[in-house]
Amino acid sequence: MALDQSFIGRSYPPSPVYEVSREKIREFADAIGETGAVHRDTEAARAAGYPDVIAPPTFAVLISMKANDVIINDPDLGLDYSRVVHGDQAFVHHRPIRAGDRLVAVAHVDDVQTRAGNDMLTVRAELSTEDGEPVTTTRALLVSRGPEEAQA
Repeated sequence: MALDQSFIGRSYPPSPVYEVSREKIREFADAIGETGAVHRDTEAARAAGYPDVIAPPTFAVLISMKANDVIINDPDLGLDYSRVVHGDQAFVHHRPIRAGDRLVAVAHVDDVQTRAGNDMLTVRAELSTEDGEPVTTTRALLVSRGPEEAQA
């Protein structure tokens, strides 16, 4: 069953606040093998011109994936998440995410297409401080594999 095309352009309410901590940044840096001192040491981050440790650029995926759950779990969309593979991910950083940030995300559906029996859903999350300062824009392409017979 094809995804509902009327979802294109739909936006959802802001997510709950995500509090960025130094420890979360360090844990994420460890997980991806990032060894830069600006992700671990407050003094190194300040020496580099930041007010506190900064997150690796892909840290934004933690917040955006959680925000995009509202789209994925919307029963009216018709997405069978058991058939989804991640097709693409992109980030536009307006400034680094840093310890002490209190971020909210607004999820958007930018596109819905069907190609070769597969549904393709492009979602975007706008991350900003709770005061409205833009921080990061994320985009993801989710591909819902169609039935085997539709792909032949």
